[in-house]
Amino acid sequence: MAEVQVDPDRIDLVVFSALFPSAVRPGAGLFIRERMFRVARHRPLAVISPQPWFLGQGLIRLLRPGYRPQAPALEIQQGIRVYHPRYLSLPGLLRRLDGWSMALASVGLMRTLKRQGARLIDAHFAYPDGEAATRLGRWFKLPVTITLRGTEVPHSRNPVLRPRLARTLKAAARVFSVSDSLRRLAIELGAPEANTEVVGNGIDIARFQPVDRNAARQKYGLPRDAVVLVSVGALVERKGMHRVIDLMPALLERHPGLHYLIVGGASPEGDNRTELTAQVARLGLADRVHFLGALPPDELKWPLSAADVFVLATRNEGWANVFLEAMACGLPVVSTDVGGNAEVVCRDEFGSIVPFGDGAALQQALDAALDKEWDRAAILDYARDNQWDKRVAQLLRAFDGIMQPSTRQPELAVK
Repeated sequence: MAEVQVDPDRIDLVVFSALFPSAVRPGAGLFIRERMFRVARHRPLAVISPQPWFLGQGLIRLLRPGYRPQAPALEIQQGIRVYHPRYLSLPGLLRRLDGWSMALASVGLMRTLKRQGARLIDAHFAYPDGEAATRLGRWFKLPVTITLRGTEVPHSRNPVLRPRLARTLKAAARVFSVSDSLRRLAIELGAPEANTEVVGNGIDIARFQPVDRNAARQKYGLPRDAVVLVSVGALVERKGMHRVIDLMPALLERHPGLHYLIVGGASPEGDNRTELTAQVARLGLADRVHFLGALPPDELKWPLSAADVFVLATRNEGWANVFLEAMACGLPVVSTDVGGNAEVVCRDEFGSIVPFGDGAALQQALDAALDKEWDRAAILDYARDNQWDKRVAQLLRAFDGIMQPSTRQPELAVK
């Protein structure tokens, strides 16, 4: 797919997401930037990434230094403007006003970007981002697309949020989802089926590829003949590292050379490193469970290449891109039957999917995976078949169908 020369002074798309990498949160929303900055090679865009703020949060930061770090108002990332307007966001129940507040805080920027030619708002996550984006779309007479990424599952179970999700999805010109399970949820919530489309995440095989296993194991002080599990994700309950740690004593009985690498750190969801460390100590696994911290994407190939099997005992996912990253390094994947996991690990030769909450099934799957001789070449081929180019081409077709040339209309006053 050939790139086109884009005019830096013209904007076609406005990407709208509060979860986007910044100088103060470099690891946030990398999957959104990966996708949309590739789109930017063909369609000029700018990013609005609203930042939550309220007057007293500086006091909270004295006790919690990482609480709501404030990004600069404007960043230039890879030549693309990323705006960080501050919106009023009060803790607790008043956060339900975030959708309105995000929209109001972005009005001035949207007015400027529309004058520069913006014809579509592309939001990520239905709530509160998508809710805010559809309001902006109404105010400025612009179509809105929304990508569902997994948070919509728990939100849809909330009786207060569910009708707001439904209104938001019905207002969108197109609802993308990273998995078919999320597409079905969107339809259940009232999105017209014809307006829904699955666009999975992609993989950058130039970044994720196997490196020498012995060198990778030496890097982390692992024996050459070790048996190694690895997980990558935020250190939060949802990701389930504690569920794997619980199984380590039983797995060590059959695999005495077993080690477990955990890659990840704190996230906006929380940080349970203290609890995980205490669990490891309680089970006497200090020399078998290794916390590597959060690593930049370019470094992930090392722990992935050091391992034999990737595992993520997760409670909720949309489309876990980390599965493809692991597969691009030759690893089979063992995970839980939630979200779109079974859509990624779609054949037995790529790994196995077990019911969430079934510890015995997870233990059995890990035991079998550690014993099995995997066809690593087939796993690599599958990952390479999911490169970003295919996803971007699909998005561009959808965007082109929505952004029909039109004469400029007078902007509406905000109501």
